Amino acid sequence: MRVYLVQHGTPVPKEKNPDRPLSDRGRYDVERAAAFLQKAGVRVGAVYHSGKTRAEQTAEILAQRLCAAGDAFQRKGLAPLDDVEDIAQYIAELEDDLMIVGHLPHLSRLVSRLVVGDSKGNVVGFQQGGVCCLSRNDEGGWFVAWMIVPEIV
Repeated sequence: MRVYLVQHGTPVPKEKNPDRPLSDRGRYDVERAAAFLQKAGVRVGAVYHSGKTRAEQTAEILAQRLCAAGDAFQRKGLAPLDDVEDIAQYIAELEDDLMIVGHLPHLSRLVSRLVVGDSKGNVVGFQQGGVCCLSRNDEGGWFVAWMIVPEIV
């Protein structure tokens, strides 16, 4: 099983729009990442997001290309400062590949919790529009399989 963790694309500045939707650059980066992942054969059973506009827009772009249903869904527990334990437990019970679009520091804490068992570590350096793929081994442990960032796609 794989879990794809995505930091939302670059948003517009808060001063320009307090809702912080994706900027043109953010949308471009996410669309390129989605096309790259689709070409690589990535398919997921579900795409979840935090509900913040920039995460929802990022998730919708990715879901259209990578999820059979083509929809993205808001899920509690994915906000920037939320505890990662509930989502870590949820992931542990899944068998289908999943994508989560969220924010820092939550994503960083989630990777650390899954890979090393402690959410206080710093295992991955996320970038806006970047994707980190975690894979579960036969013993139920997680490891970083790969990561892409906008500048290399």
